[in-house]
Amino acid sequence: MGSDDKTMSSSLNDYTIIKEGEAEILMHAKNEVFYNKTQVNNRDISIAVLRTFISKRKQEHEAMLSRRTKTAQHVLDENSSKPEAPVESAMHDKKSNGECEESEEISHDEPCSISEEHVKPPEGKGRGELKPPRILEALSASGLRALRYAREVEGIGQVVALDNDKASVEACRRNIKFNGSVACSKVESHLADARVYMLTHPKEFDVVDLDPYGSPSVFLDSAVQSIVDGGMLMCTATDMAVLCGGNGEVCYSKYGSYPLRGKYCHEMALRILLGCIESHANRYKRYIIPVLSVQMDFYVRVFVRIYTSASSMKNTPLKLSYVYQCTGCDSFHLQSIGRTVSKNNSVRYLPGFGPVVPQECSDCAKKYNMGGPIWSAPIHDQEWVTSILADVKSMKDRYPAFDRISAVLTTISEELPDVPLFLSLHNLCATLKCTSPSAVIFRSAVINAGYRISGTHVNPLGLKSDAPMDVIWDIMRCWVKNHPVKPQPPDQAGSVILAKEPVLQANFARAVASLSKSQAKKVARFLPNPERHWGPKLRAGRQVTSKHISLLGPQAVNGVNNHAEEETADEPQAKRKKAEDPTSIL
Repeated sequence: MGSDDKTMSSSLNDYTIIKEGEAEILMHAKNEVFYNKTQVNNRDISIAVLRTFISKRKQEHEAMLSRRTKTAQHVLDENSSKPEAPVESAMHDKKSNGECEESEEISHDEPCSISEEHVKPPEGKGRGELKPPRILEALSASGLRALRYAREVEGIGQVVALDNDKASVEACRRNIKFNGSVACSKVESHLADARVYMLTHPKEFDVVDLDPYGSPSVFLDSAVQSIVDGGMLMCTATDMAVLCGGNGEVCYSKYGSYPLRGKYCHEMALRILLGCIESHANRYKRYIIPVLSVQMDFYVRVFVRIYTSASSMKNTPLKLSYVYQCTGCDSFHLQSIGRTVSKNNSVRYLPGFGPVVPQECSDCAKKYNMGGPIWSAPIHDQEWVTSILADVKSMKDRYPAFDRISAVLTTISEELPDVPLFLSLHNLCATLKCTSPSAVIFRSAVINAGYRISGTHVNPLGLKSDAPMDVIWDIMRCWVKNHPVKPQPPDQAGSVILAKEPVLQANFARAVASLSKSQAKKVARFLPNPERHWGPKLRAGRQVTSKHISLLGPQAVNGVNNHAEEETADEPQAKRKKAEDPTSIL
């Protein structure tokens, strides 16, 4: 009995209780099931989007019912306003036919019943109460995300948590029981390959959440098929080295797009992922509408709604563009893949005009690199962003990472939605070898020239503007005239740019809109990491050693090693002796 108690206590000591939001999970001291504390930002922003999705879904359903009621009322009004004379004459003409007489009498006396039956909405989803949304977490690991969805999001239906690893499914089921009756009634865990499960459950889920360790590309084809019309796909990609141009050929093989290594590479990563999802959706006559796209910490996360329409799908080439990036300066240009020509009431879809750039850069005379195609349409829906931000602020206490996600959402709400990619002011100055103007002065010059400019959530130094590159360089030439630079070799990009006289005379007077609302109010927009070693973690099952100190920190590594030493000390002496004695093998 004593040995049983000892075993029970030692097994409980192996686990640590981790609380996040309203969910609690049991984590084993060994790295058996993947868990990353850093992803609290990811989970918090997903919960915020999910709450807004449920609210918008309800509004859309009510609007649809309202439209149907109006249509039914319109049909009733038309029937009641029909002249009665023809009906009566028809009755007199066909008196001999008793059957016809009876039917005509019914239609004359009770027009409402037949009209109502004619416009009755179909059974199920379109009629009456809206069913709670079903959610699929395709790669659940410990199940923490699924548990938080079930416990924290009101109006949620069933949450299906999948994993292809037996230890992860066991851990998930243990955590479901640990979280009580609400979790047990709403969350179910299955041992299955997510790709096969999604393919065998087409159009069954209102929300599919993909958060893999690495690239989501292998899951996208089945994911876009398993979502209902108007449903949402939440997708994370953590292979940022690939998406940001470290291995361009690998990115092309996974996502069908070639990345460029510019300052905007993280936003380009977002747009590459969106273009890839759209490509998979198009194969099934579906298309996407992004509502929120975020680059945070060490990953990108996109939230897109998926619809089915063969005609709307034809607009995809208008939303994709190739990027030409100058190798000498920071000039970049976008070339749309397709265009439309309207004639009378018809629309023709044609290839885009090109090339948009000459062989050599018009600013510095260097060659261009070409990347893409990328998603060049808006990556956020500003109405959604406003709703999500309002929801987050109204429920401040329910988001463990409130400060971080509210800062990111605030910055996104102030981005120019229709301007792909961005410039870096420091890079512009590095090209010209000049001192940098303050962001306020540069913004003012752009605004005074008649163009729009904003920041970006991706980079604190990034600036989005609809001003063409020749205007940007003219502003910088005017700045250098007032702040001279040392002479540079004539073949350098900066020297070629400064050799030209500016066409536009920049006005650096302080503009009213040079500061965003959050900057004017001194709202924090870019926060430091809350602790050291805040980043990616080891894949589940890998042994933690001293070489992982840079990822996990010395405390975590020492903790795991100490635990391993304790386990070794508790082993029976005979077993240890056998393992240590090399002759025992023989």
